[in-house]
Amino acid sequence: MNLQQALKRITELEQENAELRDKLTEYENRDRGGRRKHDAKWQESYNNWVQLYEQGMTIMEIVNHTDLSRRTCYRYKSYYDSLRAVQSEEQSGKK
Repeated sequence: MNLQQALKRITELEQENAELRDKLTEYENRDRGGRRKHDAKWQESYNNWVQLYEQGMTIMEIVNHTDLSRRTCYRYKSYYDSLRAVQSEEQSGKK
């Protein structure tokens, strides 16, 4: 009797495990929303922003010229400034 109960319980657990794996797959494939990592689309958008910014456009001009939000432009500016600071430190360290 105990062996039959154990086999039945093992079958139940295997079925539950399969259901949980399916649910996990759903969660892994779900769109999480929010900001994306620096993927190709982000990089393209950032590079376009850098090009406009280095041509002398202000952030508000860039906002009006592109479909970027003001917040995104300021986020790009912060990232741009941090990269420039790192490059500046590397340049001064080499000299």
